[in-house]
Amino acid sequence: MSELVRVQKFLADRGMCSRREAEEWIREGRVKVNGVVAELGQKVNPEADQVAVKNKKVPQLPKRKVTLLMNKPKGTLCTNHDPNAVLTVFTILPKEYRFDRLFCAGRLDKDSEGMLILTNDGDLANRITHPTGGVVKRYRVKLHKPFDPAVTPKLLKGVIDEGEHLFAKKIIPATTGPEADHRVEVHLDQGRKREIRRLFEAFGYHVKKLKRFQMGKLRMKGISPGAVKPLTEREIESLFQQ
Repeated sequence: MSELVRVQKFLADRGMCSRREAEEWIREGRVKVNGVVAELGQKVNPEADQVAVKNKKVPQLPKRKVTLLMNKPKGTLCTNHDPNAVLTVFTILPKEYRFDRLFCAGRLDKDSEGMLILTNDGDLANRITHPTGGVVKRYRVKLHKPFDPAVTPKLLKGVIDEGEHLFAKKIIPATTGPEADHRVEVHLDQGRKREIRRLFEAFGYHVKKLKRFQMGKLRMKGISPGAVKPLTEREIESLFQQ
């Protein structure tokens, strides 16, 4: 008999979404097991139970595991389940990856750009997005006005917004280059929705530009906007190194 697994892991293993997104779908009542709306934490038999999302049967395991690094362009959405989305990171994928049922392991909002991991490996996505994974993500941020270094301790301590604790792990003000006083480097080790924008807004700053350029020890370089690069096992493991 096949080992029972939680519904969210079942969906992630089949390249439908990350476990975190699967939990959202379950809470919203989108997921059914054998025709009955699933509950969070419910376990299923992958070989015997029929699981459906929005009344569509979940497909079999992906034929191959794929993990890509994309340089996400500004203006694209990190979704493959929004029928109203015109331009997504999946519509610009090279044709050879469009049938691998990839999803985002950690998102960037529409107005942000830079380093994005796409995969159909549910366990890997969970390692990347779960707080215990400890993946430090680095961003270059441009603000609408000069940054006051005196605000740094407040950003590190953080704020409570919509019931979530938003905070930066590290803040490095820029010292060279155009409009250096408007630019900062921000490090995060968690992944709240629009966290950097919400955090800076709490202290009177509007984020004009946000680009993720590094995760763990893996730095994005030599990839043009919209292009992808398959990651090796060594590169994948470097995501979890500090």
